[in-house]
Amino acid sequence: MIEVPTELLSERLRAHRQEHLLTGWSALSSAQRHAFVGQFEQVDFAELDRLYARRGESLADFDPSSVVPIAVEDATAVDAETLRIGEDCLRRGEVAVLVVAGGQGTRLGSDKPKGLFPVGPVSGASLFRLHVEKVHALSRKYGAAVPLLVMTSAATTDETRAFFREHDHFGLTSGDVTFFEQGTMPALDAATGKLLLAAPGELTLSPNGHGGTLTALADTGLLAELKARGVRHVFYFQVDNALVDLAAPGFVGRHVATGSDASTKVVDKTRPDEKVGVLALIDGHCGIVEYSDLPAELAHARDADGELLHRAGNTAIHLFSVAFLERVTQGSQRLAYHLARKKVPFYDPDTGVSVKPAFENALKFELFVFDALPLAERWLVVRVKREDEFAPLKNATGADSPEAVRAALSASHARRLRSVGVEVADGVPVEVAPLFALTDAELLAKIPAGTRVVVPTLFE
Repeated sequence: MIEVPTELLSERLRAHRQEHLLTGWSALSSAQRHAFVGQFEQVDFAELDRLYARRGESLADFDPSSVVPIAVEDATAVDAETLRIGEDCLRRGEVAVLVVAGGQGTRLGSDKPKGLFPVGPVSGASLFRLHVEKVHALSRKYGAAVPLLVMTSAATTDETRAFFREHDHFGLTSGDVTFFEQGTMPALDAATGKLLLAAPGELTLSPNGHGGTLTALADTGLLAELKARGVRHVFYFQVDNALVDLAAPGFVGRHVATGSDASTKVVDKTRPDEKVGVLALIDGHCGIVEYSDLPAELAHARDADGELLHRAGNTAIHLFSVAFLERVTQGSQRLAYHLARKKVPFYDPDTGVSVKPAFENALKFELFVFDALPLAERWLVVRVKREDEFAPLKNATGADSPEAVRAALSASHARRLRSVGVEVADGVPVEVAPLFALTDAELLAKIPAGTRVVVPTLFE
């Protein structure tokens, strides 16, 4: 192992006022030094200097008068031609699916990747299994592979990869499943701009936000690989949404037919203070206003029918054209970082003590995927029913809990079964596996009308 040139490293760090990082360097082993330098090589010090210089700016400020409701189309208004366009895209292998799976189930009382959490109301299937079987069913139905991209983080990548191997990629070939890691950003001391240490020879690093998914696609070369493979559109969603309707041909067809750069599904907000961002026109461009940034007068405003004026709730379900993703991940249009002030434990190299701060001592930097939306020249917003397509798993109890998600899945599947003539007793858990029937037409062909479900039942 070649020894690290300390003089060159010291000179580089001194140029950015970060020479404190070498305190205790002599006590590190050769392996630790190389690992530490490996972290340095991933840091854009000049960019951190620019971000720190802007620490007093507020990126959330906007003129409320520039925010107006965005035009929203109804999900059910899909004609035969639009459906054909979407189905043809799937048959040609032009659609890939990207699942954001970098988070752990911390709020659920687990340190495992959230995708491993069991939510099947009868089967106990994990979130990953439910999603991947939908991809498998799409590939089988349209006779073309739907590439699956799984975005992990340093905290979830090993367990996620092992879980997929253990389950033989849930029926997909390993060549059609690609894992890639979200990027990281170091935390800075808010008072001095110095990088914080987690331990001697180790930077304090954090995931760089869900927007880092898009930049990682480009930076790893995956976006170029998808394009070479013939993929023209990427369906993006978060792993915790158990009800997501993956790359439905009607949605794909609308996206393509309108020439949309970025298409988004929304659900109606249930109340003004619901903690969900809203899609709106901001200075004439499609954008998302986070619930914490939406002024009260806009959050409570009503239209002539008494409905919330700004009710297009963000589901984090998007369909991006590959050409658009190329544009927003390079050059001057590359996504910009947001700053957040946080309490971040750190190692003090001067005292040799680990510190747990009582106040917000650090700056973290994140990229937001919805910052891509205002860069779209053409966009599409489609309203779906919450009970059909939006059941995120976030909390241990109450709303968005495992119990609530299982109930939402069972209720959705019961509605599907009843729509084809199956009698489902009230309150009886029921589940339709994606590989059993992806569409209602497939259900109708497989289950005789008049079938009664009176005990917990899994159709698989």
